[in-house]
Amino acid sequence: MNKRKLHHIWRYTRKIHPVYFLVTALILGGVSLVSLRHNNERMIELRDTVYQADEDAGDVEGALYDLRSYVFNHMNTSLASGPNAVRPPIQLKYTYERLQQAQQKKLGENNGKLYGAAERSCKASGATTAEELISCTQNYMAARGIQLTPIPDSLYKFDFVSPRWSPDTAGLTLVAAIVFFALFVGTALYRWGVTRYLQ
Repeated sequence: MNKRKLHHIWRYTRKIHPVYFLVTALILGGVSLVSLRHNNERMIELRDTVYQADEDAGDVEGALYDLRSYVFNHMNTSLASGPNAVRPPIQLKYTYERLQQAQQKKLGENNGKLYGAAERSCKASGATTAEELISCTQNYMAARGIQLTPIPDSLYKFDFVSPRWSPDTAGLTLVAAIVFFALFVGTALYRWGVTRYLQ
């Protein structure tokens, strides 16, 4: 392309300044960050609702469904964060205790007392985590001729995976910010190249 023709095109295209794209990208990036934070805060609210429903013996299933649906459809809603986070992140203590009580009732009064003695013995021996207490209690009862049915983890432990990208406000503004930043880089390189060529 000769300089004269390029100069004619340049008269129109130089009005498109790269700074406009950069400012738009920064604004969209800011909106995306605020939306990502909102996603995380909403997940925490829903998780707290699950814990409250568990403690109150309320609608745990409904609360879990709401949390699961939200986490699956929004980015930045991981339930566990950090290397020392509890895994799985949702462990319903009160649901587990209710399941234990139901199991004790099945065992009958004499065996129920033995179950209580097993729990006390295990706590005294230093078992602190749920897994240690369960294993110790089962071994204690088995040593006395009573086989306990283990309570399945799926009844009181849960984990839901957040998507890397979601088509919500956070995801869409993030994509738009990337596009506008790419336009900024492209127009900046174009201006630099054309001005050098026309000199």
